[in-house]
Amino acid sequence: MIKTFDVIIVGAGGAGLRAAVEIPKEYTCAVISKVYPPRSHTGTAQGGVCAAMANMEEDSWENHAYDTVKGSDYLGDQDSIEIMCRDAIRAIIELEHMGMPFSRNKEGLIAQRYFGGHTKPEDKNNPNGKRVSVKRACYSADRTGHVMLQTLFENSIKNQVTFFSEYFVTELLMENGVCKGVIAMEIATSEVHIFQAKAVLFATGGYGRVFRITSNAHVGTGDGMALAYKAGLPLEDMEFFQFHPTGLWKLGILVSEAARGEGGILKNKDGERFMIRYAPSVMDLAPRDMVSRAIITEIREGRGIRGSDGTDYVLLDLSHLGKKVIDEKLPEITGFARTYLGVEPTTEPIPIQPTAHYAMGGIPTNANCEVLMNEKGDTVKGLYAAGECACVSVHGANRLGTNSLLDLVVFGRRGGKAIGEFLKTASFQEVRHNEDERSREMIHNLLNRSGSEKIVNIRTELQNSMMEDCGVFRTKESLERMIIKLGELNERFKNISLQDKSKVFNTELTEAMELDNLLKTAEATVYGAYNRTESRGAHTREDFPLRNDQEWMKHTFAFEKNGSGPELKYKPVVVTRFQPMERKY
Repeated sequence: MIKTFDVIIVGAGGAGLRAAVEIPKEYTCAVISKVYPPRSHTGTAQGGVCAAMANMEEDSWENHAYDTVKGSDYLGDQDSIEIMCRDAIRAIIELEHMGMPFSRNKEGLIAQRYFGGHTKPEDKNNPNGKRVSVKRACYSADRTGHVMLQTLFENSIKNQVTFFSEYFVTELLMENGVCKGVIAMEIATSEVHIFQAKAVLFATGGYGRVFRITSNAHVGTGDGMALAYKAGLPLEDMEFFQFHPTGLWKLGILVSEAARGEGGILKNKDGERFMIRYAPSVMDLAPRDMVSRAIITEIREGRGIRGSDGTDYVLLDLSHLGKKVIDEKLPEITGFARTYLGVEPTTEPIPIQPTAHYAMGGIPTNANCEVLMNEKGDTVKGLYAAGECACVSVHGANRLGTNSLLDLVVFGRRGGKAIGEFLKTASFQEVRHNEDERSREMIHNLLNRSGSEKIVNIRTELQNSMMEDCGVFRTKESLERMIIKLGELNERFKNISLQDKSKVFNTELTEAMELDNLLKTAEATVYGAYNRTESRGAHTREDFPLRNDQEWMKHTFAFEKNGSGPELKYKPVVVTRFQPMERKY
């Protein structure tokens, strides 16, 4: 049976729901999500969403744009960055009007806090002089993503959006450069459904589960990216994956940058505030790639602390902030430390280590969220993407904290508006009743294989290898090992068998499809990293330690080729007002 809607949005996180809110009510809109919408990963974002509101001190969108470009290590497209930073203030006010409960300052305005990499000139008459940290992150205690997601979900219901929760999208339907819908499996029954639409928007999130230690929920398996890749579309800049410096030791659960924004200090085993060596002007509030490298360097040079499991960590000290600040502004973060590590943050430091956090790359789009089919900028008619699964390249090689929630709401809104315009003249493309055959056959084959391999073993090896060989630091040798390992794992995947042969809530079946998607995103990541012979932002090649603007001021576009790894093509970075400079803090 074919289900027909004017708009299908895949993913019910911040970007998907912000787009859904924007679809005019005269059109039918459905959101497909593999989890119940309020469980989407946006709900775990803690620290804030940034905009140059100037509620606490003088600021401007130009300052925000400068920081975003510099933070991106000059790989972000500056036209898109300008759009995002200009639009940020309105985006926050719109959320407030939708009912999002922001924390307030003494004047009753939306409160703002410090965050890594967000600065302004110390002397406003000398914009090229020394820069100092600025309070730019709007927040709701340390549950900003949670209340944003709830607000957008409530507004989507108000906008009469139809939800298909716990459906897993298995295929993107495209013909002659036109998108006509998706195929999805209902997880409860394993039944396959055809969804026909004039416009489809992917907002499926990231793929942090490709790494062993990650802040990402178990749903972060890169499904939308992999579906686009398998449909012949490129993935952009996948080699740039951000490791957040402060994940809870062993677990990877995020300790938000808000903790450092409120005054938390990173210390090594000697109690030394080591960031003064790496970023003397902003110290603990340096961008995430720099702090993650600093922590790993401290550990490598013997100044980390050896844990009971044989791994090393450093410390995040909040104890000097006082119980009132900790309990009122950082309740969730400190609760995690108490619950999972038995640490009392008001009196003792929290053990932390870098954790795989955010994909800067993804499905390439233009500023209106239209998906690009090649590096020349041609678009797929009727297909859009927004949020972490997309790459409009506002984050470049390294995302600044709080720019992710901003990306969601700015480009989710722009995607919804662009779809509204597109629907005025769009028509349904023909969808045949047998379009779901490939998905049905894939599910049948997975359920009936009798191989000797287990999903959990392949997934664990993938995550361990990616962590070791394609993590914070990389080399030609480590990436070559990873390429060989991917070849082995892909062969072994052909020989998996499922213990659960049922069709009712078969989570092992969805895990098999997720593993296939993780292998695809890993491939694009590893080959892009192998080919990029420089260090830039979150991509650190120890054998090529310097940034190379002569050769590498360009975006990677990876196209799937069966067999020998992806075909890589390149597209120049858009530079408007900020010329590349050495990145120092």
